[in-house]
Amino acid sequence: MFSRRTFLSLVAGSMASPGLASAQPSSQKVALYANVGADLTHYDVDVGGAELTRRETVTLPAAVQYAWPHASRRYLYVASSSSAPGYGTQGTEHHVTAFAIDPSTGALTPHGAPIRLPARPIHISTDIPSEYILVAFNNPSAVRVYRISPDFTPGDEVKQPGSIDAGIFAHQVRVTPDNRLAVLVTRGNEATPTKPEDPGALKVFDYRNGILTNEVSIAPNGGKEFGPRHLDFHPTKPWIYVSIETQNKMYMFRMEDGRINPEIAYRAETLAEPNNIRARQAAGTVHVHPNGRFVYGANRAEATTEFQGKQVFKGGENSIVVYSINQSTGEPTPIQHIETQKIHPRTFHIDPSGRLLVAEHNLPVNVRDGDAVKLIPAGLSVFRIGDDGKLTLVRKYDIDVGDKTMFWMGMVPLSQ
Repeated sequence: MFSRRTFLSLVAGSMASPGLASAQPSSQKVALYANVGADLTHYDVDVGGAELTRRETVTLPAAVQYAWPHASRRYLYVASSSSAPGYGTQGTEHHVTAFAIDPSTGALTPHGAPIRLPARPIHISTDIPSEYILVAFNNPSAVRVYRISPDFTPGDEVKQPGSIDAGIFAHQVRVTPDNRLAVLVTRGNEATPTKPEDPGALKVFDYRNGILTNEVSIAPNGGKEFGPRHLDFHPTKPWIYVSIETQNKMYMFRMEDGRINPEIAYRAETLAEPNNIRARQAAGTVHVHPNGRFVYGANRAEATTEFQGKQVFKGGENSIVVYSINQSTGEPTPIQHIETQKIHPRTFHIDPSGRLLVAEHNLPVNVRDGDAVKLIPAGLSVFRIGDDGKLTLVRKYDIDVGDKTMFWMGMVPLSQ
């Protein structure tokens, strides 16, 4: 049995997380995991054929919220909760569960007992060497850090030396590639007829051995009209790409001298028709291509209206936007908007070779089809990525979710 230190040294230089991948060999085997409620299903990925083959399913203590692989790619940490999304009904079951990943097949096997959390975990990630798990909570907004034990199971919470301002509605937490900063993405909330806007911010901490200190808040315009949801780091340059959910923008920030420059370096639209908003639009997940030449973002719409006694899709963009990245400046320029052919692509992922993108869609939604109504099921859309970064839709997989929700999907290269 390898010690934890020896094991990590053997995988040094490997992918620290799906969002930080450098292009992997095309022969690399890949597993895809996607949930429906508390069930997490493994799929084999044929990257060349752009096909998914369903395999076995494991069941979590509650509905899956997010998952993150260990840097070794031998373990998967899965956050689950019985709370409803957003500010919905509060449940009582909140956990992080570890699974061992079979290095040959990608099959998941429970690894130790789940640890309990105090509230719904909306996002989890590990630091770069996977010594600690960072957990973001949206209600109440918070961030906590948990040790990864020598046997790779999730362990005790790390006591922080001071108070933390976790902003309003945390949505993601990531550690920078140099493992020196932790960034809590806090979305805030849109204004309503009875309530003013809650400001958003990037809460940036010095990070060392699970400890968060010296918090700085990056909140352009005081956080007004700044609703960040998700970020990703360029694999080789000091550039950070942030989707601004409530304003449908993609922002780029620069790292300078080990800090994040609070000035927005570049702004780009996410929508193909930003002046034709038919219902609420929300920018979502963002991932930089492993080769660093492109960045991808999700556009989501799902609002409905009544038609022939049924609720049907009101209209809007459900798409992936592709940006080319200027290799000198980091500026993102939209080069393609492609519809996913389903409703509300909550998340998507790029395989480590950079040749395949898969988008996951939450729920079935009725749409108008002339004078009739048809149902578009939840499921997965599979795209091939060209050398120019542009996407071609290859196939869709319809998934019957019943009264549950697809909420997370990701791909992990297998360590063989």
